[in-house]
Amino acid sequence: MDRINIKKLAEELNLSKSTVSRAFRDNDDIKADTKARILAKAKELNYQPNHYASNLREQKSRTIAIIVPELANNYFSQAIHGIERIAREHNYHILIYVTDDDYQKEVDFIRHLHNGRADGIIMSASGEANNHSYLNKLGGKRLPLVFFDRVYEDIDVPRVVTNDYDSSFKATEHLILQGCEKIAYLVVNKSLSIGKTRMQGYIDALEKYRIKFDDRYIVDCSNSYEENDVIVKEVLKDLKPDGIFASVERLAFATYYACYDLKLEIPKDLKVISFSSLEIAPLLNPSLTTITQPATDIGGQAAQLLFNLLEGEQVVSTIQEVVLKSKLFIRNSTNK
Repeated sequence: MDRINIKKLAEELNLSKSTVSRAFRDNDDIKADTKARILAKAKELNYQPNHYASNLREQKSRTIAIIVPELANNYFSQAIHGIERIAREHNYHILIYVTDDDYQKEVDFIRHLHNGRADGIIMSASGEANNHSYLNKLGGKRLPLVFFDRVYEDIDVPRVVTNDYDSSFKATEHLILQGCEKIAYLVVNKSLSIGKTRMQGYIDALEKYRIKFDDRYIVDCSNSYEENDVIVKEVLKDLKPDGIFASVERLAFATYYACYDLKLEIPKDLKVISFSSLEIAPLLNPSLTTITQPATDIGGQAAQLLFNLLEGEQVVSTIQEVVLKSKLFIRNSTNK
């Protein structure tokens, strides 16, 4: 038999093309036995519906775009998994765009997506230090947008975040209660809203326990393992902290490597705590104390907010913020 299409399938079943089409779109206005007969014949003839063509007719891509700063961080991989699970439930596909913390890439991706490649966007922002008014300039043409984790405070869209201030405060407090007095806070980009919030939690915990704040202990790091190795080693040699609070897991790794090279023992010489969703944190030597964000749930909640917009259950102008709680897992890296 020649390559089967919907017209030939309809002829085989002696049904109209529209009836066959409705079966594949899972419409409610088709009898269950008719739908079953159509699907069975399609399987027999190895017919695959062209959803892309159907979506074009409906002016929908049935695709959502995810824009993230990186994939190396386990947190973003888990968040994407949560988004994909909800998208699949709604019969949507996902496209993943990685900005590498490059603002211009973010702008280019957003503009590219407005050509019909996606019906909506879920984004963790990259270029907070830059002018991001380009999002507002899109006006009514802007695709439905939801932020997660890193947000632009002046862009009024739904967002899903965690209790970063409380988590940072508790992490710093934990180090203090374990005997640390010189705590270095390692951060990749302190100009980001999430970096500022976490840093404030660190500063306020020091103040509560009457430990003088010294801005030398706020350490700017990078996304490069090689650069972080140099930065962290300089901090350990020059400032001699007794505690490290890493804002992302790669900085905890840099600290472990630096301690190994400098023959410093964790937690005897230095206690380490980090924001991390790394599943192998308990297997590190010593096991890493973490503040763990519910990354998969964050992704799922962000996706649900987007589908609320796409399906008309929430107006686009509504600003809804969902705040989820992170959890402190105390392990051997902060033992007394």
